[in-house]
Amino acid sequence: MKKLIIIFIVLFSFQITAAQEWKTDFETAKKEAAKEDKPIVLVFQGSDWCAPCIKLTKEIWSTEEFKNYAQDHYVMLLADFPRRIKNALSEEQQAKNDKLAEKYNSRGYFPYVVILDEKGRVLGDAGYKKTTPKEYIAMLNSYIN
Repeated sequence: MKKLIIIFIVLFSFQITAAQEWKTDFETAKKEAAKEDKPIVLVFQGSDWCAPCIKLTKEIWSTEEFKNYAQDHYVMLLADFPRRIKNALSEEQQAKNDKLAEKYNSRGYFPYVVILDEKGRVLGDAGYKKTTPKEYIAMLNSYIN
């Protein structure tokens, strides 16, 4: 029984360390990107109303393949725009997301993915595309290399 518990703890710990870490503050994302020499993948989404956003999350962002790759290669920055009251963001977070949208998503596209360098300069952009995580990663990397 003890061995089973230890195995469970090890597997659970691995799952936590492999989890993708989404930033929600642009300045923090830029600092990490500069420190780790990684591009920023800024994702504009409507997590509770935008069907293509939900598909992108399910088919790309939440896959183990993407999460494992992103952990070592990208700083992931999320600008969510939920509509349901129960999912409402804090006023402070909503203001941060609005400011990001003014600068990087003035047309209000959802989902909208912007690849940035560590200073916030746009390298490329994308949206939802029915594809594999491997192909989506290759598309993102085509803007970086």
